[in-house]
Amino acid sequence: MDLDNALRVSAAGLRAQSTRLRVVAENLANKDSTGSSPGADPYRRKTVTFGAHVERGLAGNGGGGGGGAVSTVKVSRVGTAPGEFTETYDPAHPAADARGYVKRPNVDSLVEMMDMREAQRSYSANVSVLEVTRGMLTRIIETLR
Repeated sequence: MDLDNALRVSAAGLRAQSTRLRVVAENLANKDSTGSSPGADPYRRKTVTFGAHVERGLAGNGGGGGGGAVSTVKVSRVGTAPGEFTETYDPAHPAADARGYVKRPNVDSLVEMMDMREAQRSYSANVSVLEVTRGMLTRIIETLR
């Protein structure tokens, strides 16, 4: 793998984990958001699905002929998590149904924090690869001078 491909792979990882962190932040910000009318569904937790993305025709064989392929990660979908909402009894709440229950989002703070830590670690690993690659490129340029 040449240095250009290493940069592409790391940049794709940074984009994917950045999206994941944004979705986690949105989930945490809405963990107490209820429906706007009685009996309405509250905020539903969002999820990120990653997929492989192959970039064809990139130079990668060192012979100047191009034609290599680089497999990177890409966010293939931002969806919603299935599952039931929890209900709490609060008849005074504006979103309470006829029985006095309010539906609460299916967001678990502990799950979101673990997801955030994992995304942060992946993001940091990609930043480290970028820094090492940049250092290698700098040394190559200095050698060529």
